[in-house]
Amino acid sequence: MKDINWAVLGTGVIANEMAVALKKNGKNIYAVGNRTYEKAVAFGEKYGIGKVYADYNEMFTDPEVDVIYITTPHNTHKKFMRQAIENGKHILVEKSITLNSDELNEMAALAEEKHVIIGEAMTIYHMPIYKKLKELLETGVLGKVITMNFGSFKEYDMNNRFFNRNLAGGAMLDIGVYALSFIRWFMDSKPDQLLSQVKAAPTGVDEQAGLLLMNPEGQMATVMLSLHSKQPKKGMISCEKGYIEIMEYPRAWEARITYVETGDTEVVRAGENADALAYELADMEKAIAGDEECMHFEYTKDVMDMMTEFRKSWKFTYPEEE
Repeated sequence: MKDINWAVLGTGVIANEMAVALKKNGKNIYAVGNRTYEKAVAFGEKYGIGKVYADYNEMFTDPEVDVIYITTPHNTHKKFMRQAIENGKHILVEKSITLNSDELNEMAALAEEKHVIIGEAMTIYHMPIYKKLKELLETGVLGKVITMNFGSFKEYDMNNRFFNRNLAGGAMLDIGVYALSFIRWFMDSKPDQLLSQVKAAPTGVDEQAGLLLMNPEGQMATVMLSLHSKQPKKGMISCEKGYIEIMEYPRAWEARITYVETGDTEVVRAGENADALAYELADMEKAIAGDEECMHFEYTKDVMDMMTEFRKSWKFTYPEEE
């Protein structure tokens, strides 16, 4: 198989991290496109990218491009995903991958028709520590009860994209997607019983939410989300014989296990926080080479189903959904 040529759409924080991560994997971005051409030129010069599109739409038809990393706002994803898929490009898409389940199902069907891979850039599915912990739990410790905290303090500025309904803002799509992905990783199946409370921002997006979930196996999880209070990025998996605490869980590298019968503790380490995107990009290349399971797209769909159901219960919509 020839070397995979990556293109990136957008030049923001994530695109910069992607360029650094790809270099860690011994590669370079082949091409970059951005709505503002000058920003694309500056990005190309910064990372030694050979191809900068005057019109970013040329990215989708460039025969040399194999896979596109879409780093633009949530509400633009479906449009760009469609353009890429229809032109036979594989895509890695920033989370939240789409606005709702209908959009994701539509894009998944199109990707199947065109024989391309869709991946969501969800670090939790690719960090080595999560693979190690899953193996540990699969040795026979059952009955997980998972608790999550994720609060990110944003200035109470309703023009900020996090509070902007026209840019698909709100806690669920921005930070809830991490919490629900964590839960889905450790649960045996998708939660099918969902309860919640929500506090709306003045703009009509979800500012805070409390979530309670349970799956058919009786495994439960609780989540507290907030865009206006700083919380530790902490996840906990509770089992009959012990519990696992994970700090900085979106890009975790270690976990502390406490064995309740003895009181003993153990710290488990795997991977590096700084290499989060490098793991993601490497797995995407494996998927393109034939190992599609390593992108865990079924988890992406389950999480999108849950987020969609929560937002429907709140009667919260974005302009694109109306």
